[in-house]
This record gives sequence, C-alpha cells and structure tokens, in this order.
Amino acid sequence: MFRLWRPVSGAVLTAGLLATACGGGGGADESPAARGGSPVSVENCDGEKVMFESPPDEIVTSNASGLEILLRLGAGPKVIGTGFPPGKGALPAGLADQASDVPVLGRTVIPKEKLLGSGADAYLQTFRPASGTAAFPRPEEFDAAGIKVVQLLSTACAAEGPGPQKDLSAVMDDIERLGTLTGTSGRAGEIVAGMRQKTDAVGERVAAVPDAERPTYFVFDFDAGTKQPSAVCGKQVANAVITLAGARNIFRDCDGAFEKTGWEDIVAKNPDWIQLTVRNRGSAEADGKAFDEAERFLESFPATRGLTAVKEHRFLRIRSERMTTPGVANAEAVEQIARTLYPDKFQDVR
Repeated sequence: MFRLWRPVSGAVLTAGLLATACGGGGGADESPAARGGSPVSVENCDGEKVMFESPPDEIVTSNASGLEILLRLGAGPKVIGTGFPPGKGALPAGLADQASDVPVLGRTVIPKEKLLGSGADAYLQTFRPASGTAAFPRPEEFDAAGIKVVQLLSTACAAEGPGPQKDLSAVMDDIERLGTLTGTSGRAGEIVAGMRQKTDAVGERVAAVPDAERPTYFVFDFDAGTKQPSAVCGKQVANAVITLAGARNIFRDCDGAFEKTGWEDIVAKNPDWIQLTVRNRGSAEADGKAFDEAERFLESFPATRGLTAVKEHRFLRIRSERMTTPGVANAEAVEQIARTLYPDKFQDVR
C-alpha cells in the first residue's frame, strides 16, 4: 500500500544512488549522480508522490526518531533542525554528539512560524498531527515555503494501515526510503540487514511455540497516566515488537495505534507479563526511579495487585521510545523481550 516509487527494479531509485556509504555510517554516498542531483521520489500515506529534483540537503525532523534514523544513515549534515529533540542519554554517545549539533526548533512540536521559516526543503514527519490542528502548517503553506513533507509510513500511516503490524517490515522500509532520499542507500541496507539478522534469530528460537501457548503481554505506559490507562493497539510499531518476540499483546485487536482503556479490561485479560514503560528521564538512575514508581503503583493499586504478572513479579523495563517509535532499537527490544520470556531458548547466547 505504501511504497517507495522506483522507476527501475529492486531497491534502487536511480543508478546514481547505488554507491554504498562507509560501514561505520559516514556521510552520504559520494556517487556523481548523488552529487549532481538525480531526482528522487517517495510516496506518503495518502499515496501522493513527493518528488525532489535532487536529494534534499536541508531537512527538518519532527522528533528524535526521524533524527536518529538520519544520523545512523550518515545524513546528519543534512539536518538543519528538529522538534522533540532526544533527551540526555537517549542516544549512543557517537550519535548524541552529532545530535547536539542539530538546532532545536521546538522542545515539543515545532512552532508553525519556525518550521515554515526554517529554510528546509524537506520536513520528516514521524506522526501525523490531529486533523485540523491550527498550529500545524496547511499544505499550501508548506508549498509556499518550498517545504515538502515526507512521512514515516510505519507510524504516520499506521492508523490507516490494513491490519495489525506483526513485523518490522514497515520500519525497515522507512529506513530504506530515507536512505534513497538522502543518497545513503548503501548504509540503509546495512542497517536493515543488521535488524533483520536480530529478528530472524529470535524467530528461529521461538518459532516452535504455538500461538495459543505464547505468553500474553501488556505495555503499561506509566507516563500516559494511571487513572485511565493507555492500550497499545495492533497497528502500533510496539505490537510488531511484541509479536516478533513470541508474545501476544492483550490489546492487539483494538483498531488504530493507541486507545484509552479501563483497568477492569486489563484485569479481565490478566496478562502473563507486564512491560513497565517510561519516557527517557536523562540518566539510567532517573529512569530507574521512574520504573520503580511504576512498579510500586501496580503492586499497591487494588485493581492490579492481584494480577498474575504483579504477584509473580513478571516485569520488563523498556523505555517507550524503543518500542513505539521506529528505529534500530525496535529490533533490540524484540531480542530483549524474547530473552526475558524464553530464557531457556537463549542459554547458549550471552
């Protein structure tokens, strides 16, 4: 449904974008075509083809997820601004240093005037804004500013998808699309291959477990509030992570990406495992305190203290950014969950 427009077969848009970036994730491919400005095109959620006469050189990202992907691709020099910047400790040291050089246009959503006046030729959008959001530029305003919107299909288009996300193909497609868009397709291929190697290895170890015997799993988003909990639905990237790890998301059948639910529904489903989820606090110590607080809530709250997972202390601690936004960390989370749920199947792996 959502795909990269390719005038030739395979994962290549033009021959000039074939050159492979250095294995360590250096700069964009240095082929003559990439330098000379071969046209590239991507397809957004609504099927509209977004055409660039040459790979964009000035990109603004809506949040840390898109920024991290571009940094891993070696396209960091092309990024001229971001919203929702990565917090301290959110990125590996090498990427964090690069991210610190990117101007922050908004601590949360980038103000409309700043985005339109940024001088960008591309705006990378991780999540779609709510319909009719006045603070977000209209299509004609983007056009007037010379900015073309590129959406991450794994998240921006998730709600319109045909069904639950059960694997990370959409995330990997996003990485490859951005690799083609920025002239770093070689590096994108390396990243995707590494992610696939991790998820395939997990799949081989849990494949023999019948679906009905796979443990049920609830993602408790502590930062979303405790009065009315939030459910991670089937169309969210996190559902793919849980599924690949050999578990069953208790809210996999709710439509969309997220949905408010009630504690009575969670109690009725009585999950085998509960993932404690918090957003990055800036340090391992601060994250740990937040996880501790989430755990204490479940152990003391009358509605949840009798749950099997709570009584048997079956908790995982994973930051929400590693599950709900697209990137390399998704594959790492698959491995972390699988190792926790199936320790006997990973005894030979450090």
